[in-house]
Amino acid sequence: MKPSLQIVELAATILVLALAFGLPRRVAVWARLADRTLRRLAQPRWRAVALVGLLAFAGSAAVSLLGRWPVPAIHDEFSYLLAADTFAHGRLSNPPHPLWVHFESFHILQQPTYASKYPPGQGLALALGQVLGGHPLVGVWLSLGLACAALTWMLQAWLPPPWALLGGLLATVRLGLFSYWSQSYWGGAVAALGGALLFGALRRLHRRPQRSQALLLGLGLAILANSRPYEGLLVSLPALAVLLAWLLGKRGPPLRVALPRIVLPLLLVLALTAALMGLYNLRVTGDPLRLPYVAYEETYAVAPTFLWQRPRPEPIYRHEALRDYYRRLAQRYLQQRSFSGLLPVKAAWLRDLWDLYLGPLLTVPLVMLPWVLRERWMRLALLTSGVLMGGLLVASSMWPHYAAPITALLYALVLQGMRYLRQWRWRGRPAGPSVVWALLLLCVVLAPYARAEPQVWSLNRANILAWLEEREDRHLVLVRYFPEHSPHSEWVFNKADIDGAKVVWAREMDAASNRKLLEYFKGRRAWLVEADADPPALTPYLMGSER
Repeated sequence: MKPSLQIVELAATILVLALAFGLPRRVAVWARLADRTLRRLAQPRWRAVALVGLLAFAGSAAVSLLGRWPVPAIHDEFSYLLAADTFAHGRLSNPPHPLWVHFESFHILQQPTYASKYPPGQGLALALGQVLGGHPLVGVWLSLGLACAALTWMLQAWLPPPWALLGGLLATVRLGLFSYWSQSYWGGAVAALGGALLFGALRRLHRRPQRSQALLLGLGLAILANSRPYEGLLVSLPALAVLLAWLLGKRGPPLRVALPRIVLPLLLVLALTAALMGLYNLRVTGDPLRLPYVAYEETYAVAPTFLWQRPRPEPIYRHEALRDYYRRLAQRYLQQRSFSGLLPVKAAWLRDLWDLYLGPLLTVPLVMLPWVLRERWMRLALLTSGVLMGGLLVASSMWPHYAAPITALLYALVLQGMRYLRQWRWRGRPAGPSVVWALLLLCVVLAPYARAEPQVWSLNRANILAWLEEREDRHLVLVRYFPEHSPHSEWVFNKADIDGAKVVWAREMDAASNRKLLEYFKGRRAWLVEADADPPALTPYLMGSER
């Protein structure tokens, strides 16, 4: 068993410090060469932004094409892929299927329409890849490239150009290439893009009020609202408070400048965003003010979104896998209602978040935080990050990419820490440059170590799907689970147009329901897959073989 990434990075960090103390002059020669190269590449600024975006896109694509093609495994990935397939076919939602009970699955609405429960941001990114490149994964690479380019652009307003370029390259290696942000369909990059646009435009507006920056700020808010609405709101509040205080303060622009260049463009973008969100909600849930996420949670979930809320009554589940899954979430919620249960859950989440964004290597520059926080914009970055962390800690469920809106702010803090760390001297010798560049080099070297292994069940499902799609017939696959089945290994996910798909996945139910299903799809070849068998068994389906 290979050691954990934290242990490897910790050992590497100790090695870096030892080299900085022991060989500062030799390492400093390479550090000066890297400095000169970075300064040349950082100008002009547009070229640096384009360079990072292209590297992030091409690097992510290369890892997928030359390595292991990402296969969806997490429930959320399949839900996002449904949204992508829906949008790619020019629809906002799909009509409910007449036999929708057989197709019930996680994070997917079946009534009043057939659609993903999630906001449309990630689905739109995947749909763009599906339309332009023939596969949703192209949209993952595109969103990662745009996010890293926007992060570089944002940092150019906060730091000198060479350091902004360095931050973009670091994000490309750390969050792109080998992480699940670029090698899965789960998301992260879209919300990071929104946060970078928001805080890059905010800083530029303070320097020079321009309509283009106000529009970009509004675009950042729109992306956050449609990718991570709750987290986006938490991040946006400090930014909008700073903007409002500046506009109303003595140092703000006069009204004749602020109104046409900032206020009206921003309101225009926000009004258009609200109208489009209302239209989307209307098409999916039938109510412009009812989010698909809320509709789904009210239908299936027991555990509430936040720890202070009361659990919902358990609904009537038609399938054991859904019942088991939501009971487990309810138990996890109840565990967090006591301090002794809350602490290990939140500590594990904070550790996962630290691993993704910082780890031991990028924690070293944060020892300079007392000097970094002397600057008011850095204090805003830390305050905003703290607000988001506080908001996430009171949620009943969390994943590291939920913090994606503050990605650019975290990198601003780390890079500013590196700038101060670079000035560090040890016994009169310049040890700081050696430490900084050695840390960065190790981030590159250790990046492939962070790539997660695929889940066996998802590879099995993908292989069966590929085999069926190569056959000439159209297929109906009834899925049977063993009693010890894990609800995290879910096989029943379908295309947006279920009837038009070459392969349809359905839950096996009682004999009468199965007979109706087979009659409806009588033109297809029917199969039974015992998903929990080792290996999963795919056999022709015979009526009367139900358990």
